[in-house]
Amino acid sequence: MRLLRYIMFLLLLLPCCGALAAGSSHQEEKTVDVKKIIFDHVKDSYEWHITTVNDKHITLPLPVIIYSSRTGWEVFLSSVFHDVDEYRGFRISREGNYEGKIVELDAEGNEQRPLLDLSLTKTVVSVFIISFLLMLIVVGTARWYRNRKPSDKAPRGFVGVMEMVIDMVVESVIKPNVGSRYKRYVSFLLTVFFMIFLTNLMGLLPIFPGGANVTGNISVAMALALCTFVAVNIFGNKEYYKEVFWPDVPVWLKAPLPLMPIIELVGVVVKPFALTIRLFANILAGHTALLAFVSIIFVTMAVNKYIGSAMTVVSVFFTIFMNVLELLVAFIQAFVFTMLSSVFIGLSQPEHRKTKH
Repeated sequence: MRLLRYIMFLLLLLPCCGALAAGSSHQEEKTVDVKKIIFDHVKDSYEWHITTVNDKHITLPLPVIIYSSRTGWEVFLSSVFHDVDEYRGFRISREGNYEGKIVELDAEGNEQRPLLDLSLTKTVVSVFIISFLLMLIVVGTARWYRNRKPSDKAPRGFVGVMEMVIDMVVESVIKPNVGSRYKRYVSFLLTVFFMIFLTNLMGLLPIFPGGANVTGNISVAMALALCTFVAVNIFGNKEYYKEVFWPDVPVWLKAPLPLMPIIELVGVVVKPFALTIRLFANILAGHTALLAFVSIIFVTMAVNKYIGSAMTVVSVFFTIFMNVLELLVAFIQAFVFTMLSSVFIGLSQPEHRKTKH
């Protein structure tokens, strides 16, 4: 019923949206650069754009922390680049391999990256915010169980939902895939699950502090995958390494040419890449599709107000559909990443098999 009311409310707003877009197109004839809108959202930046009021951009400047071979440590806010194109020999590159990154200029005016860039970008700040929210959620849930006995009534509300989700992930994903030693990995895998899930949900919020493309950033996805890679290969037992370097196959497949060990090593390296691409590509595609559907309104309004009004209806319906779908994808991607991580960890903990004579 609430969803139906929400849809009816949006339908009542459609004429207003069409009139607003038509009015803006009459006031100023200009082409909407959809590509720029999409890429400005999905890529990282040194500031956080919050909104635009009367053609004035309201942004949150973020600290730039770099170490240069020329001047040493430099700390300043990214807002300095609003007034000048270059500051102390640094600027944000507008093209080339370093586009969107802070570069320093040498004596000949050539761009090069600083030796070390520890700047707090939009993605980094979003990760900090999400980590803080996750800590509040976990601590708040844990406090409910303090001084309570197993015989007490089950929790309700938010704590009850958290218990249900945690029990589902542990019993349906972690325990059957990792095996008998699953308890040592529960904390890590639950953290990964809720981190990805909460990050995906925050990415769907159109207002600050949401809206950042965090798991759609390949660096973040790779960092999460590398955590699984470390858990798999650092804590793998002897049986795991035996299957990698001396698998149970005919000798001619592993000596003198180590054909099977090479294939096994390739598999070890490919696993984190599979986790990275699966998470990164799905989230990036979702953000791109949402922005593309919203941009349809302004592109068609620039062509004809009547066509634009009709396409506004189509755009709103598809946007609602994509948002509902992205809610499902937010959970599925967290679930799949945790499941694959559990499978990889379970494969690194094979039980010792005794051969029968």
